[in-house]
Amino acid sequence: MHCLSPKMVCETKIVAEDHDSVPGGKKEPLLAPASPRWPSLTGAPAPSAPGDAAAPKEGICIREFHPAEQEAARRIFYEGIMERIPNTAFRGLKDQPGTQLVYGAMAVICFVVTKSLLLTCCLPIFLMGMRYFFSRKVILSYLECALNTDMSDIEQYYMKPPGSCFWVAMLNGDVVGIVAARGNEEDNTLELRRMSVDSRYRGKGIAKALGRKVLEFAMINNYSSIVLGTTAVKVAAHKLYESLGFKHVGVVEHYTLPGMTHSLLERVFFQLRYHRYCLQLREE
Repeated sequence: MHCLSPKMVCETKIVAEDHDSVPGGKKEPLLAPASPRWPSLTGAPAPSAPGDAAAPKEGICIREFHPAEQEAARRIFYEGIMERIPNTAFRGLKDQPGTQLVYGAMAVICFVVTKSLLLTCCLPIFLMGMRYFFSRKVILSYLECALNTDMSDIEQYYMKPPGSCFWVAMLNGDVVGIVAARGNEEDNTLELRRMSVDSRYRGKGIAKALGRKVLEFAMINNYSSIVLGTTAVKVAAHKLYESLGFKHVGVVEHYTLPGMTHSLLERVFFQLRYHRYCLQLREE
């Protein structure tokens, strides 16, 4: 499949405070080993870094990515994006009044045509099943694209270009969280990307610590602002961005992901809202 670079933003999960300082620009020239399509999904304990009051008692360490952590980073990214399937299919429906109206009309038509209360009552189950099917189809297609572009070689895509970086949260020698930053010289902005935390270590402040690392990196490198976009449905994700100082600057309805076909069925059963956030660091 021919894919453009994915722009979907990070699945947001929360966890500890930052420990080490953020390096500015120069990074060690390390070569990433070849890796499979996505990391093995076998569970490994999560990494560490010391922190503030919100940090877990175990020390969480936020540091730059090393090529040996490619598989662990891909696993965390993969698992985080897979969680979007039920969230998009079911929880996302509450923010789609137009779709709710269409589904209600379909139920009325079903009852008028069939005169069957049983069939009409079964219709919502069918509709939710179709939403799950198309959510899974589109998100798996997006994952295939992402895992074969920037997430296929993190070292090459994020560590070698100047003004970009990728960090991991470490606990007991294992990777428990990731975040990336990609610089844009044209408008002097830094994009926060790929933020995700292992599901076993959420609620400890790790995502906030990862976000602060990106803020520190942006200030050290004199970026004027940090931007991000997210299709996250969970309220906690948006609260995290706001707690870091980001301002909500817009919503794109019916957002398109790589791999979408725009078929009629896909339009009826899969919709995404893309939220844009910005944190202004200084005036240009």
